[in-house]
Amino acid sequence: MTDVTAIAKNYIDLWNERSATRRREILAANWSNNATYLDPIMTGEGHTGIDALIEGVQKRFPDFRFRLLGKVDGYGNQVRFSWGLGPEGADSPIKGTDFAVIADEKIRSVTGFLDQVPAGAA
Repeated sequence: MTDVTAIAKNYIDLWNERSATRRREILAANWSNNATYLDPIMTGEGHTGIDALIEGVQKRFPDFRFRLLGKVDGYGNQVRFSWGLGPEGADSPIKGTDFAVIADEKIRSVTGFLDQVPAGAA
């Protein structure tokens, strides 16, 4: 079984990484080349597309950081975890749950759900 907690932690680290070079390194190490990301607001394909999404979120919320919420869960090649996005040391105003499919120890796809989004944040 894949270490689901490590996968979720690496995922959160990726979304928090501000260096484009380092972000691409994390993508290469932890995501399949043809990985996909989909949530109600955005979609991306491959490392370039996913990196562009992350950069966009960081520009929109420059003072916010992602953090894991609750327990990471998984079975087979599926991983489920919840996250919060907000300022350091405060409750996260934006929260979601993501489902990742793993292939060969790398993320192949992520489907994200937004559980809490304040008006005007989306």
